[in-house]
Formats: sequence, structure tokens, C-alpha cells
Amino acid sequence: MFSDPNVIVSQLHILPGASVADLGAGIGAYSVALSKAVGPTGKVYACDVQKDLLVRLDNEAKSLGITNIQTVHSNIEIPQGTKLRDASVDWVVLANTLFQSEDRQALVAEIARILKPGGCALLVDWTESFGNMGPHEHDVISRFEAERLFAESGMRPTAQAIDAGSHHYGVVFRR
Repeated sequence: MFSDPNVIVSQLHILPGASVADLGAGIGAYSVALSKAVGPTGKVYACDVQKDLLVRLDNEAKSLGITNIQTVHSNIEIPQGTKLRDASVDWVVLANTLFQSEDRQALVAEIARILKPGGCALLVDWTESFGNMGPHEHDVISRFEAERLFAESGMRPTAQAIDAGSHHYGVVFRR
């Protein structure tokens, strides 16, 4: 029913040693999956505005013996809010976060800022509202609207197909 971070990340073919920013990391399901993909020489920056979730992720990573996740208290909707350097990451993952954003243009601009030239961003979001499951109907961002937002920041969708589950879509954008 819901999207599976491990299945989705396995479709990305992220190279060992890559640097990845998980924006709106929450409890870190994608961060943990990404840490396996980048391996011990890679780095995952788990960025979120909720400090308690970052503490929880730090504790989970420690209990799992994961050392390549760095949590970053961030406001991903403001310029330089991720606290990451310009053009510093190979990949950005934005999963189930765009629909919650109050300033979507600023969020996508921040993604473009931190991605290396030629870097990729994975967007996973809801296809529609399902009553008590997922976002309210007026908060759903269509794939078409998402592609428009990313194009405004100089990113285009790739031809890579991402199976994000029955209630989500997945799109990979390249800077």
C-alpha cells in the first residue's frame, strides 16, 4: 500500500561513495536505505526541521551500527536552509515532503543549489488523496506540477522509471 524506501532506493543505482541529502528525512526510513546504497565511504545527510526526529534517527543509526548518516537540523524551505554547501551532493531524495511544503519553489531551489552539476534528485509523492490516508486533496502535487516546479530550477526529468508503489509516483530529475 505505501511506498517502500528500500525498494525505491534499489532502483536508483546510487554508486558506493556517493553523497546524498535526504530532505525532510523524518524518522529516517530513506536515510537508512540510502546509507546501505552509498556504503561506508559514502555520506547521507538527513535534513529535517524536527529535532526530536533527528535524535530518534541518530539513536537508530547507532543501534544499527550505521556511521555514514549525519543528521542536520534544517529548514529546507529557505535559501541555504539545509546548511549544505553549494553543489555538494550527488543525489537528493525528497520523499512524501513536497505536498507538505509551504514554499515549494524555495524548496526546489534549495535542491538545485546543493546538487552537483549532473546530480540527480528523486521525488516521491502522493498520487492523490485517500481520505484519512495521505495528504488532503488540495495538498496533493501532481506529477505535472512537480515537473514544472523542478524545470523552473533548471532540472529536467530523466527517462528512468521509478515504481514508488500504488499510491505514489516517483520521478528522477537531473540538474
